[in-house]
Amino acid sequence: MTWHRRPLVGFDLETSGVDPETDRIVTAAVVRYGGGQPNQVCTWISDVDGVEIPAEATKIHGFTTEAARSAGRPAGAVVAEIVAALAELVDQGLPLVVMNAPFDLTLLEAEAERNGIGSLFARAMPRVLDPRVLDKHVDRYRSGSRRLEDLCRHYVVRLDGAHDCAVDAIAACGVVWKIANRHRWLTRVPLEELHERQAHWAVEQQEGLREHFATTPGKEHRALTVRSGWPLIPRMRPGVWPSE
Repeated sequence: MTWHRRPLVGFDLETSGVDPETDRIVTAAVVRYGGGQPNQVCTWISDVDGVEIPAEATKIHGFTTEAARSAGRPAGAVVAEIVAALAELVDQGLPLVVMNAPFDLTLLEAEAERNGIGSLFARAMPRVLDPRVLDKHVDRYRSGSRRLEDLCRHYVVRLDGAHDCAVDAIAACGVVWKIANRHRWLTRVPLEELHERQAHWAVEQQEGLREHFATTPGKEHRALTVRSGWPLIPRMRPGVWPSE
């Protein structure tokens, strides 16, 4: 049985900002998707560990600082449960689907270290499938944005309420399944090898993006913001992840 006929594990975060090293989890979802069974969804709300949620982030996911602190549970407990849930499913040999994996997985690793929790990558060996990397590889010359909403539109995957982490996790799994079903050669690549191939494809894609910014008038400064690395972003500095 090929991997796309088995369940997929979807993972998505909504966060306090866009820096995976310093920002915090606000909401999270882990989904067991497909495999001939109804989807199983686990969700969490974190109290964001005393950090303020900027208005710009609230506009995206709807959570204010006050709402997160009121509805959320202690960040350390939430992170521990997320890591445990992912490790249990990954240990079953199921692939981990994460849209823009370097952001969500790097942020999760930073949160785990910040809270004294063992790394997911130390506890399990995730074989990650990133719909953005896969789509860019199989259809590299298609113009337009490749956000999750755009991929769902292109692959005809239902997306009811973007930036709800459970909705996004399910949609990302749907996109991966559609990509695999359309490009069947992907399903014949063992997961471990496909994971390694994506690491190379992602670096090539990031290098291409960096070159695009560097040679586009008015966007040259953005070349410096492109960070390579997949499925984790290398730390910008040694030592522990920053607490602030």
